[in-house]
Amino acid sequence: MRPLVVLRPEPGATATAARAEALGLTVCRHPLFAAQAIDWTLPDHRFDGLLLTSANAVRFAGPLPALPAHSVGEATAEAARAARLEVLTVGEAGVESLLDRLPPGLRLLHLAGEERLLPDVPRQQITSVTVYRMAPLPLPASSLLEGAVALIHSPAAGRRLAETKVARDRVRVAAISPAAAAACGSGWDRCEAATSPSDGALLSLAAKLCEEQRR
Repeated sequence: MRPLVVLRPEPGATATAARAEALGLTVCRHPLFAAQAIDWTLPDHRFDGLLLTSANAVRFAGPLPALPAHSVGEATAEAARAARLEVLTVGEAGVESLLDRLPPGLRLLHLAGEERLLPDVPRQQITSVTVYRMAPLPLPASSLLEGAVALIHSPAAGRRLAETKVARDRVRVAAISPAAAAACGSGWDRCEAATSPSDGALLSLAAKLCEEQRR
């Protein structure tokens, strides 16, 4: 069985590694980024709620406005509840699916990282504010990746993986979305996207890639 290399930032890397180990996978962690807070100012507008598409936005934003939150997933919702926010909506399949569940015209403050994805023409009035950035960390050695499955949680991570000096035909890639898979480039032994943008679906794909023999 191939080992799994978890490349997402902490603390997510540790959480994902624990889930992977519970599936019986051999795991190594090598985060490609570390989150850093960015100074920000609350816009002088009235908002109906917070749009949260990353747990890091909650962790690094500092004091948060007392607004009800709409979270892209359960991990982000848990971070919001820990910050004593009221969570009204928890999505399961990405930000577009979450916004489809919310009323049109809702005025949302989106606390986010420098890199984020939103629909081109959302039905809600969304004001995005950058509260953190992802600082790059050293790339993994080729010896860590070759013969393994690399776990990719974002397009940014895919682009960083593409920078590694590695024999791509000896590496398999499990990506959380088609966009993340495309960012990895071509030439990998396998490069597949999860059926839905969740850690559970991604790890299910990773387990399959770890277990399957070369075809």
